[in-house]
Amino acid sequence: MPDTRGQLVAAFRRSLAHARASSRIRLDAVEAGLAAAIERRAGIRRAAEQVPDRVAAERDRRLAELAERYDGHVAALAERVSRAAAVAAPGAGSAGWAQWRPGPAPREESPGPLRIGALHVPHVPPVPVLVPLLDHGHVALVGRGGALSDGVVTTLLLRAVGRAEPGAVRLFGYDPDQLGGGLAGFAPLATARVLTFVGPRGLAGLLDELVDHIRRINETVLAGEYASLHDLAATTGRRPEPWRLAVLLGGAEELSRHERAQLDRIVRAGAACGVHLIVRGIPIGGPDVSTIDIADDRVTVTGAALLPVQPDAPPPADLVTATCRSIAARVSAGPAPAVFSDLLPEEEWTGDATAGLTAPVGDSPEGRPVSVTLSDYPPHALIGGPSGTGKTNLIYAWMGALAARYSPAELEFYLLDFKEGVSFARFAPGRRDPSWLPHVRLVGVNVNTDREFGLALLHFLGGELRRRADAAKRHEVTKLAELRAEDPQGRWPRIVAVIDEFQVLLAGHDALATEAATLLEDLARRGRSQGIHLVLASQDVSGIQALWGRTALIAQFALRIALPKARRILPETNTAAELLPRHHAVVNAESGAPEANRIVRVPAASDRDTWHALQNRLWRRRPEELAAPRLFDGDAVPRLGDAPDFVALPRAADRPPREPVALLGETIDVRARSARLALSRAPGRNLAVLGNRIDEACAVLGAATRSLARQYPPGTARFDLACLDPDAEAAARALRAELPAETGWHDQESLPQLLTETAGRLTDAAAEGRPHFLVLYAVDAAASPLSIKSAGRSGLDHLRRILHTGPERHTHVLAWWRGVARMRDDLGGIGSRTDQIGAWVALDVHGGELGPPLYPKAGGPTWYPRPWRGLFFDRSVHRTAEVIIPYGLA
Repeated sequence: MPDTRGQLVAAFRRSLAHARASSRIRLDAVEAGLAAAIERRAGIRRAAEQVPDRVAAERDRRLAELAERYDGHVAALAERVSRAAAVAAPGAGSAGWAQWRPGPAPREESPGPLRIGALHVPHVPPVPVLVPLLDHGHVALVGRGGALSDGVVTTLLLRAVGRAEPGAVRLFGYDPDQLGGGLAGFAPLATARVLTFVGPRGLAGLLDELVDHIRRINETVLAGEYASLHDLAATTGRRPEPWRLAVLLGGAEELSRHERAQLDRIVRAGAACGVHLIVRGIPIGGPDVSTIDIADDRVTVTGAALLPVQPDAPPPADLVTATCRSIAARVSAGPAPAVFSDLLPEEEWTGDATAGLTAPVGDSPEGRPVSVTLSDYPPHALIGGPSGTGKTNLIYAWMGALAARYSPAELEFYLLDFKEGVSFARFAPGRRDPSWLPHVRLVGVNVNTDREFGLALLHFLGGELRRRADAAKRHEVTKLAELRAEDPQGRWPRIVAVIDEFQVLLAGHDALATEAATLLEDLARRGRSQGIHLVLASQDVSGIQALWGRTALIAQFALRIALPKARRILPETNTAAELLPRHHAVVNAESGAPEANRIVRVPAASDRDTWHALQNRLWRRRPEELAAPRLFDGDAVPRLGDAPDFVALPRAADRPPREPVALLGETIDVRARSARLALSRAPGRNLAVLGNRIDEACAVLGAATRSLARQYPPGTARFDLACLDPDAEAAARALRAELPAETGWHDQESLPQLLTETAGRLTDAAAEGRPHFLVLYAVDAAASPLSIKSAGRSGLDHLRRILHTGPERHTHVLAWWRGVARMRDDLGGIGSRTDQIGAWVALDVHGGELGPPLYPKAGGPTWYPRPWRGLFFDRSVHRTAEVIIPYGLA
């Protein structure tokens, strides 16, 4: 039997050997793997030892890249912030003190935020730190006080007053600890009432006053229409109220319950109404409060992300004082006037003058337009103010506002200035500016010695009044408004006659002044119903005194406009004009009753450039058929060639005139009219020029002869000139050069023969019958040769015969005598007849020398000679003599 046990052992041993072999193989494999792992671990350890260096290098690279990118972004951001700060707080709002100057913001803009310091970040330029104040909110300084805090307050205040118009920021200082010492640099503002110091016990009164002001602004200025004064200014371009800035430096422990409540009201509602606080030592808070926290080691500002702020150095004390003195001086001189463009409407020439004329002349202290009306009531205006107070400027402003609203079909101006100057000349065409105000029909300047022109204007207006009254009767109406309704096709504009320095017209206590006063009273009384309005202006109290004695006249001037320091424009009980600053006026439409006073700021309207834009715009819109206005300049010499009557003289080609007309000069009249002498076949149709003024005498004779020659075809009239004064020879020869070639030229030797021949033809019925004109210069100089008799008659006898019988044969004498007595001697001496001199022009001859028989009134006319003026009287036409201006011939 097999050895089972042995077999089992052998089999076991084989299995064990096999297992051992397998185990060794696995062990070898594990050991190999372990060795590989150990080697990998060693490799990892070696690699790990190198990682920190690579990581550090990569970290440094990336940090450097980030730092470069961050610094660039921060620098760009800082630059953008700085630019935005320069825009938000330009000029005085942020400039450094070395170049700092006051620079007011535009009227419609608020001053904006104010710089107090800068943020300092490494590697970045300083970033300005701005604090909003005016029109934004309030500023509270907390922390320690001292010089740093005082410097911030001074910086804010100086920048605030420097960014506003002088006087537009009113300061109130409450400094119980230093008794105003903290604001000492601003003390010069107190002289102009721009700064008010409040004593330790005055805080309650100050807070009450500011609260009442806020209530008034909300009630009467904003009136629910605007959310704030800032919105009102942005919308209208006007800021009606100054900012009020209260600087409260300490005293928190002394606040009563009432004062605390008032202060909280100001914090809540003040900014919208232009009331602001700068507070130190009194806790305030709210969304409108910017807090500046001043600690020992850092300063932080609300809105600056709590970053440390380096405050600017305070402004130099001399800069603060000098600025405040300058502001105080400008405020004391008076506020700047309103802007002329504010008076103009959005659309021009849309007004209807049927019921009256209404236009603003300026704005009120609250910034609202102040309009005045001319209508049935008040019908007329009286303006007064001493020289330099802006009377002419006010007239310009009023005229501009009216002219922009009403077309020339609705409004006409007649302007007369009695003072020496050309204030109204700009409204007529000129050499530099051909434009003219389309509404103006007449401009009279430099007429201080020509009161006759003022009288002529009153006569013209009286005639227009009668014309309108007659038209009203035809249409069975009484007023202009009714006439316009009944006659819509008629031209019935309202007329405004402005007479500056009108008292000149009423001066003299003579017949002219009496007549002028009568005409003025009639126009003032009856003109209201026919749309004729008078505006009388005077800078002298004597002008007003000329009216006070005429109760019926002064009562018609219900509209009174008084400029600063004006006297007697308003009743003595109304002293408002005494307190007016410059550029202001009192407008009163109730004859000066104090309760009807309205204070108005008058804009600057007299600047030529200001007017030029408006006038040119309106001129381009004028109707094509509208003629230029008549300009009468008392200092200008009219030219014969420009005279409308001379241009209109008939120039017949083959037929002489039936009744020639000699033009002697320009009349002082509303219309450009020539003084005319008709040389008909009637006795006395001769002309005598009387006086010693050679140029003027030659001008009268020259104009008369040239105008006569213009009317005759060649060869149809005869002219003979005799010049007996060497000083007049140049003018006489210049005249002869313009006359027909056959014109005779005579001197002392040939004149007697001319007179003899001419007188002989008058007795010869068969003699030629063409008109004959003898033009004699200084005929009295030939008295000696003319007194010599020949055949029983002298040259003077022949002259008298020609004067007496010549006109009936169409022979006329135009002669110049160098004195009335000399003419009388030539005519036969004292007591001789002078009716053969039917017309005369007196130059430097007093009225007393021109009595009967030359002039019908005993004592002669009221005439005081003045340069380049003559007195013309034609006994066949005139009841009284009229003043004329000889034509210039050059």
